Amino acid sequence: MGFSASFLYALFCSVISSILAEHVTVTVNAATAVAETDSNFVCATIDWWPKEKCNYGMCPWHESSLISLDLSNPILHNAIKAFKSLRIRLGGSLQDQVVYQVGKNPPKCRSFKKIKKGLFGFSQGCLTMRRWDELNHFFSKTGSVLTFGLNALTGRKRATRRGLYVGNWDPTNAHDFIEYTVSKGDNIESWEFGNELTGDTGVAARVNAWQYGKDLIKLKEIISKIYHKYDKKQPKLLAPGGFYEPRWFADMLRTSGPNVVDAVTQHIYNLGAGVDRKLIYKIQNPHYLSRIASTYRHFSATIRNFGPWSAAWVSESGGAYNSGGKEVSNTFVNMLYWSKRYLDQLGMASTFGHKVFCRQSLIGGNYGLLNTTTFVPNPDYYSALLWHKLMGPRVLKTIQNGSQFLRAYAHCSKKKARLAIQSIPYVLPIEFMFNHSSTHHFILNNSQGLLSCLSISQEKLPLKFQLPVNYQRGKEGQGKNTISLLKDAIYVVM
Repeated sequence: MGFSASFLYALFCSVISSILAEHVTVTVNAATAVAETDSNFVCATIDWWPKEKCNYGMCPWHESSLISLDLSNPILHNAIKAFKSLRIRLGGSLQDQVVYQVGKNPPKCRSFKKIKKGLFGFSQGCLTMRRWDELNHFFSKTGSVLTFGLNALTGRKRATRRGLYVGNWDPTNAHDFIEYTVSKGDNIESWEFGNELTGDTGVAARVNAWQYGKDLIKLKEIISKIYHKYDKKQPKLLAPGGFYEPRWFADMLRTSGPNVVDAVTQHIYNLGAGVDRKLIYKIQNPHYLSRIASTYRHFSATIRNFGPWSAAWVSESGGAYNSGGKEVSNTFVNMLYWSKRYLDQLGMASTFGHKVFCRQSLIGGNYGLLNTTTFVPNPDYYSALLWHKLMGPRVLKTIQNGSQFLRAYAHCSKKKARLAIQSIPYVLPIEFMFNHSSTHHFILNNSQGLLSCLSISQEKLPLKFQLPVNYQRGKEGQGKNTISLLKDAIYVVM
């Protein structure tokens, strides 16, 4: 075990809870990579929810939908452009009720309206090609990498009260929409089929796995023919964008067969409902946060066994469902929330071989990277940006000996650099000691978010990092003051 001089790595450590000074040894093996992510691993979503979407007495979506989002806002533009190539997934719960106003006989275009008998309490909605052109122009200017979620319910009929939809998928509208998009020269890196229609875990509607698999074969043929016609590079086909159910996912892959689905996509909301009064306690419990590891493990195993030609993606993850947790998901406590859940999930997902991780949402709800009304970045926007800038695709094996309250992940860095240590405390100063040789060590006592860059020769590359952490709990009431600082995060880049 040891570090190869040709490997550069980035180490992320997240303090999970309030602990007294404790010695933790983190060992990183840089001899070989244990997994590899996509170069655009960090991803964010933009949803269809209109401002009328409300949960638990709050309506947190405002004008953040694909239909109404202000694309002229300079903060939005600059926030996306800062990533240079931010992957954005366009889709969500209402995508299976969206029609596209395109084709020889385009459907009538009506806005989403609240109705009692509609899926998720809403009527069918519509995307005009004028708006679609505006969206593509905006995403082209910001360098975004796009995934678009297609309506997978067209042509089907509801057969049971439990929301089972039967019948073949009607591809006519999707075909016209895809062809229009390709003919305009718009670049969609991947198309995702459906949203949360997976068997018993389907939220408002569900489709049998064998039917879903058959329809995926049809969609793959359509995409291949259109892109071949216009001499364009073939995009990826993703499915099913739902909650993991082992048998359903296996049957879908068996039916669709080899080389149809390029990436199998799952959704993660492991903190439960946003209204849960215990939410703040869940995000401070490392045992609770670790439970999701088994889902990642089994999900990856299902793909290896039944669809080894496919990659594993998380195409939506928001922590708490139904718009996130009010005054938790987008506030000061969010630094605990995301250093435990979001950043920890990024590390965990990459370790289990997931290529992409999409955060719900870029903007909208109580879990947006950007404030829904002002567009100002929330604290976790910077967490996402740092990960995107520092953590490269190659994932290294990391072993820690000590506290359960520390998470450590190592990747090869995206760019060559000297040793860069970035640590920002939760509330009060935290002292970190990095001991990387028997004769050389550095102590960083950081209360101002200091960035310290230190030169180390290749001969002194560390075998181990030993991190004694002095961590103090914040005062009563400090947890809900919104600030834009990174806390409890150390990035080390060699």
